[in-house]
Amino acid sequence: MQEQIIVPAKYFWQKAAGLATTIASMKPAATHNNTQPPAANTANAVNTANATTTAMHTRFILLNTSHAGNVGAIARAMKVMGFDDMVLVQPRWADVLQRPEAIERASGATDILAKARIVQSWQEAVEGIEHLCATAMTARDFGPPTVAPRAHFAQLAAAAHAHEAPLRSVGLVFGSERYGMGNADVYRCHACLSIPVNPDYGSLNIAAAAQVLAYDWRQALGGYSVKPTAATSSAARADAAQVQAMLAHWEQALIALGYLDPSAPKKLMPRLQQLFNRAELREEEIHILRGIAKAMERTSTSKK
Repeated sequence: MQEQIIVPAKYFWQKAAGLATTIASMKPAATHNNTQPPAANTANAVNTANATTTAMHTRFILLNTSHAGNVGAIARAMKVMGFDDMVLVQPRWADVLQRPEAIERASGATDILAKARIVQSWQEAVEGIEHLCATAMTARDFGPPTVAPRAHFAQLAAAAHAHEAPLRSVGLVFGSERYGMGNADVYRCHACLSIPVNPDYGSLNIAAAAQVLAYDWRQALGGYSVKPTAATSSAARADAAQVQAMLAHWEQALIALGYLDPSAPKKLMPRLQQLFNRAELREEEIHILRGIAKAMERTSTSKK
């Protein structure tokens, strides 16, 4: 376990400023392809099969949480983004992790609740964490710099690739639903994250804030890939000859239906040609359109 270093208050901001300068001076992380370095041994449950992510121990720290439902919702937000280390400091309810509201809102992320820890002090909650990010919508006159999450997360992800003393762990700290983070807790952090929101309505639920930050942090670490749907990946596109044959069929059907006047066709067929070109039709779609053309021909014949 990494030894925790407690810095006297009067020297804290000097140390924090030095760390901020070091992080800002680092080069951005290289773009990750499928050839990523092996993941380090961390506590995070990262789906490496579907992501090219930077290995980084991430802890979600909840201070004096009062609503069990929010704890469950945060567990869900964590799991869907591949994080699993949750620590609660003096929550309102000692059995918050077992409460029905928490289990219901976790919606399948009960393993995160089962692994979560409840502690009684800040020191226990942050043990082993190198960089702490407070979350506060209201900027302080004094304290760590207030930053936008994405920009700061990009710097932290770059710091993980430093040749000397790479960053290995990050803590995201959330205050109580009723009164947020106290100044004393914010002062203990290296940065204060402020999610940009509508200036006329800045009220953001703690679970919603956790989901936004979990997503932004995962993206900074490399993100997860989007799997193409079966229809997009397997269906063959129709070739130009198939499209032309279908259009010729439609032309005859529209004439039979009385919609197209062959003596004054104007630009109907060229416009349909452009429409179908933009659609990038698949072979089965050609069959559907030709079936419609046949139905139009039968309808026109029956009316005669």
